[in-house]
Amino acid sequence: MLLFTPGPTPVPQNVRNAMSDETMHHRTPEFEAIFEQTRKHLFKLFKTDEVVMLASSGTGAMEAAVINLCHNTLLNVNSGKFGERFGKIAQAHGLGSVEIKNEWNTPVSVDAVVEAVQNNSAIDAIAVQISESAGGLRHPVEEIAKAVKAINPDIMIIADGITAVGVEPIDVTHIDALIAGSQKALMLPPGLAIIGLSDAAIAKIGAGKGYYLNLASEIKKQRQNTTAYTAATTLIIGLLEILETIDKQGGIEQLYTKTALRAQGVRSALEALQLHIYPQTPANSMTTIDDADASAIRTLLKEEYSVNVAGGQDHLKGKIFRINQMGLIEDYEMVWVLNSIELALDKLGRRNYDATATRVYNEVVFGLGK
Repeated sequence: MLLFTPGPTPVPQNVRNAMSDETMHHRTPEFEAIFEQTRKHLFKLFKTDEVVMLASSGTGAMEAAVINLCHNTLLNVNSGKFGERFGKIAQAHGLGSVEIKNEWNTPVSVDAVVEAVQNNSAIDAIAVQISESAGGLRHPVEEIAKAVKAINPDIMIIADGITAVGVEPIDVTHIDALIAGSQKALMLPPGLAIIGLSDAAIAKIGAGKGYYLNLASEIKKQRQNTTAYTAATTLIIGLLEILETIDKQGGIEQLYTKTALRAQGVRSALEALQLHIYPQTPANSMTTIDDADASAIRTLLKEEYSVNVAGGQDHLKGKIFRINQMGLIEDYEMVWVLNSIELALDKLGRRNYDATATRVYNEVVFGLGK
């Protein structure tokens, strides 16, 4: 079965091998050396002033960022299930909450965020997805952050990059917390989250909030190449392996270039099949198709062609399907996914199979026919 859901993504064999060795104790010089090397790679990836690894899902990092960086009122952008989650986290901790809500295919406008900030002086943090994976949407986060900092540089910008870090270059100039999760473009099993922090964020964290998710405690310990509590040793070993693998295969910039070209090829191929791209501003992490036959297509892909893609949630359940484009994906695997979609459309009587998807993808990615 080809796993093409936008998280979890497939774990490369060499990473699985690295994680299958004997269990290592986290309070040893041997693991501290691994931790130190991993941090060095993460600084190169995040380009932030500090990085912190947490033994949690991405939601744990979202909560850590909110409780440590929002002391009054959080403005969250809700264009999907994960943007909505930020607001629920703020409410769960008794923080003020302001929400900008759009349909899941609609990016937030910079003007809407600026207006909300100007109308509410209590807002001291903003939380927004770079790539909202509920619908495959890309928000203009860098532009939002720049505009907000021009109004009030003390407002913290929390950017959920769980389906963006490792996918595309992110300008962190005005971002205070950049969140990543292990099971997306970092190609690991779930259970490890990472937060890149600005110096301004570190200053606001101060003594920190919370207990397990107290970022001040983690910053202090991780600068000593250890963790405040038990480290996710196996996942950190795997993280070092995948970051070294990316370096060996041309580096992160080359991965960004390949991912962007893959995304363009997939979108072009599916549009050539007369399928509709759902989000107004698609993220490169995935392609989302809205279609009346979404459930039937997903079923055929899985049962007939051994391809597993994701569906939709809540009001989009049965109405969309989402195809992963993150990570070290072989072109022949991507071609098979697209070919399978075209075969499924033929089975559904939508169009006769003629290998259009494969041809268009190859034209885009390999420059054929030019």
